[in-house]
Amino acid sequence: MEERPSYDEYFMEMAHVVSKRSTCLRRKVGALLVKDKHILSTGYNGAPKGLKHCSEVGCLRENMDIPSGERHELCRGLHAEQNAIIQAAVFGVSIKNSTLYCTNTPCVVCVKMLINAGVKEIFYSGDYPDDLAKKMLNESNIKIINLNNKNLSGIEKMRKI
Repeated sequence: MEERPSYDEYFMEMAHVVSKRSTCLRRKVGALLVKDKHILSTGYNGAPKGLKHCSEVGCLRENMDIPSGERHELCRGLHAEQNAIIQAAVFGVSIKNSTLYCTNTPCVVCVKMLINAGVKEIFYSGDYPDDLAKKMLNESNIKIINLNNKNLSGIEKMRKI
């Protein structure tokens, strides 16, 4: 009989399923905001509601040869974490003291939003190349946990108390 996954593994697997909805041509990212073992909201990266997706009009960042982790404003899409925060807000759901499960480490824009929204911890399974985001996370009170137990680009598995 297959071993039952932990809640952290369960929610991370869901984040990977959510990422399958992404319309980004470069990176498929999924995010879940969870509190008390209940999902508050989900998000994946893609264009705003009602607008054409990059899969339809092409990737602006690719066309301009912008490296990953730089010039976040030059993109049609929102990040998975941003969409999860927005979805919670649209439906009046507080995400204060929640946990983010995300397929990648957040960028600096998302980190600032997560800090101000009161997210208390982040579980991730893949890296995103953003040194400032990592520095700000280290300054914050947010615990960041690599579910793969790897040290990816400077973020170590840690639990801040």
